Amino acid sequence: MSIQSLKKATLVGLTEEKASILDALQTLGVIHVIPLLAPQKSQVKLEHQVSPEQLHGVLHYLLNSKQKRKQVVSERHFDLLEVTDKVDQNRSLRLKLVERHDFLRKRIKDLKPWGSFILPEEGELYGRRLWFYLVPNYKMKEVVKTELPWQSVHRDNRYCYITVISETEPPLNAMPVTRTHTGAIPLEQLQRELEDIEVELETVEAEREALTRWIYLLQRSIAGTEDDAQLAEISGQTLDRDEIFAIQGWVADDNIASLQHFADLHSMVLQLEVPKSDELPPTLLQNPTSVAGGEEVVHFFQMPGYRSWDPSRVVFFSFVSFFALIMSDAGYSLLLAAILLFYWRDMERTETGLRLRAMGVALSVAGFVWGVLVGSYFGAQAPFVWLQGWKLMDLNDFDSMMLLSISVGAVHLILANLMMAWVRRGSTRMYAALGWAGSVTVALWGWIAGFEFLHWLLLTACLSLVLLFSSEKSEWSVGRFFDGVLALAGITKIFGDVLSYLRLFALGLASASLAMTFNQLATDVAAALPAIGLLFKVLILLVGHLLNFVLTVISGVIHGLRLNLIEFYNWSLADEGYAFQPFAKREVSPWIT
Repeated sequence: MSIQSLKKATLVGLTEEKASILDALQTLGVIHVIPLLAPQKSQVKLEHQVSPEQLHGVLHYLLNSKQKRKQVVSERHFDLLEVTDKVDQNRSLRLKLVERHDFLRKRIKDLKPWGSFILPEEGELYGRRLWFYLVPNYKMKEVVKTELPWQSVHRDNRYCYITVISETEPPLNAMPVTRTHTGAIPLEQLQRELEDIEVELETVEAEREALTRWIYLLQRSIAGTEDDAQLAEISGQTLDRDEIFAIQGWVADDNIASLQHFADLHSMVLQLEVPKSDELPPTLLQNPTSVAGGEEVVHFFQMPGYRSWDPSRVVFFSFVSFFALIMSDAGYSLLLAAILLFYWRDMERTETGLRLRAMGVALSVAGFVWGVLVGSYFGAQAPFVWLQGWKLMDLNDFDSMMLLSISVGAVHLILANLMMAWVRRGSTRMYAALGWAGSVTVALWGWIAGFEFLHWLLLTACLSLVLLFSSEKSEWSVGRFFDGVLALAGITKIFGDVLSYLRLFALGLASASLAMTFNQLATDVAAALPAIGLLFKVLILLVGHLLNFVLTVISGVIHGLRLNLIEFYNWSLADEGYAFQPFAKREVSPWIT
């Protein structure tokens, strides 16, 4: 179990020292705050008036600039509010100019075939006006038949540009198409405006480029800005009573000593309570970095409840295994390892990066080992004779691969139900989970060995546990019996879930088959074209295997996660929790005692 045990901590201190205490508590970063009071809007305003969202938007705008200036690292001339205001003004002006620029380009493009003209003033044509129509060439026969005075001013391979003179707009049936709106502004004037806007856009882009010199200091300000926002929010969630205030939160047992020391240092009262049965504390997972990649997956999909179990390690090893079965190629695994090695140092900058790097190593190693066992190296046989002796399985042996896939799925769901039984220990519903685990075990055994009377007897006994102990009702009744009957309907679901693991075999076979197809295609092209065929062969191999590698990795990630987060989660987790969010600073600053 890697779900940390928590206690409810209540700290009481002097109101006059509240600001400094909360700042120090945020630096300590060990409690998940429980709001004692709904925050007021006036209480959560930031003193520097720059929100984290605004700062992120400003940075995103500057980072997208094509050219960047040398970074300023000294804060002597840096004013966060002033810089963010300038960037916001520049961004707003640029957006307005770009919108007008795009409109003018579209308008000029549409008007060019009509030529540059100024619409006559009212009365110049004796009460008549000009009406414009963009007529497809194949409809010009209908225009010729009309009695309206018209003139073609331009023609291309698709349209004929027609001008009609009339006192009022011609009726809809008089022309084969609806009227085109050219606007009253002449083409030359639009072109001059476009030129002015392009000059102004260059000026705005130059200002944007100049503002990029503050990117480094803005990035450094993100953590402080978010810390201030969180501090202001938490400050509005404490319970204040005259001279004292109270803050409450959840703390891990491992951090109780640090919190007690903090309370003594700031002359505060600390009260610790065990979570009550009707309380739902947050879930704090703790796993070694080597297997914590599974924790990242769990955080992404569904956080287990506090009183449940941590599936991180099971998800880690099963995902790695599923990915290897889907890839089924030692050469692709080495390519994945090469990509991982390229980003090795970049991934060690964050804790998440370290966790994903460890998972990447596991994926590469597992994929290589399984690729060696099935004897696939970029869809070809082993390049060395001694490697061929390591081939123990054949992907084209459908019976063996189906047996392996079904067995993997059955074991995975057996483990899921055993963990569900452990979570429900002390409740009679535990026996229902054990019944499902036993049913899958007996069914797998019977499928492999051939069903006999003993298998049917054991399967009936296991399903009887499901029938009798699936209800939440404690007393025996007709309602409890019907709950058990409904639970037995899960037979079709668990059967379908086990069969769902056949995708491991199907995707692995598809990847290997596609790799062999590209190899054969490249060989055939080289043989058919002796001269230039070698070049085509290399191109087919590079493009084909790169495409297959990308598809294989995508399939391994999607279906590996699916089997864990849908099939496995459905049978192993009874409730959903929420993550432990420490009240902590994002800036790295030691707490001085």
